[in-house]
Amino acid sequence: MDWLPVALVILLAMGFNYTNGFHDAANAIATSVSTRALTPRIALGMAAAFNLAGAFLGEGVAKTVGSGIIDPPDGHQGLVIVAGSLIGAIGWNLLTWWYGLPSSSSHALIGGMAGASLAAGTTVLWWGIVDKIIIPMVLSPIMGVILGFLVMAAILWLFRRANPGRVSRGFRTAQTLSAAAMALGHGLQDAAKTMGIVVLALTVGGYHEGSHIPWWVKVVSALVISAGTYSGGWRIMRTLGRRIIHLTPPQGFAAETTASAILYVAGIGFHAPISTTHTITASIMGVGATKRLSAVRWGVAGNIVAAWIFTFPGAGIVAAIGYFILHAVT
Repeated sequence: MDWLPVALVILLAMGFNYTNGFHDAANAIATSVSTRALTPRIALGMAAAFNLAGAFLGEGVAKTVGSGIIDPPDGHQGLVIVAGSLIGAIGWNLLTWWYGLPSSSSHALIGGMAGASLAAGTTVLWWGIVDKIIIPMVLSPIMGVILGFLVMAAILWLFRRANPGRVSRGFRTAQTLSAAAMALGHGLQDAAKTMGIVVLALTVGGYHEGSHIPWWVKVVSALVISAGTYSGGWRIMRTLGRRIIHLTPPQGFAAETTASAILYVAGIGFHAPISTTHTITASIMGVGATKRLSAVRWGVAGNIVAAWIFTFPGAGIVAAIGYFILHAVT
């Protein structure tokens, strides 16, 4: 096959990767910025650097995305399906970014892949989606709420007799480490998803065999998501950092530590492409609930959960439309 269509799909994948970076930048740094542990630009620079490092931590998530979700045919038809998938994910990312909703870029990509494949009448590996996507999608926010609550409760008990001002200053410093851990986990999870879709495009285009990730795919994916992260996602950052709950430094540290631990266990232990957005948002809710349930703005949280629910079918519909348009004009 001519290399140009494959190159165009890879460029489209990097477009998704860039939107993933600025859409999900808030995941790593919103809590640190809102508690004034880090200035916005320093936080973004640190997040970009650790996203870059995290992208090289493993290939498990990339292999799940590249071979465990859909099974497109080789050749032109397969490339159109992959391109439609990416159009759906990019479109959903831009829509939710515009409204400041921290939806999942990961689930937008998976939904786009399923939508484009269904539109083309090709195979969707539903058991792979249930096993690797749906179950972790449900479990990770639940674990985020529970563990966030428990970690924050432990911090409150351990420092119950300490000077509040000194504790706040200490955790503001500690948030530098927890934010870095969160950014590393985001790179591990989200850059790998783009690597997987690029390998899928190369495979159906006839330029790759096997499931290993070429070194240049890792490098380019890591650099692009880091560039996207550094450009910032201020709309979503305001939602996560201020609108759900007003975070203190100990709360920010607890939320980031909880979320990053879940990302590492899922990505390295189970190769499951979970949502960094869902995980940190749920962790913030769990942490906030230790103060009192009314401290969490549940109306805002409800809007976020609604965006989560509609991400998979919404991105799938956009991807199906994208597939039909591309199929008609190519």
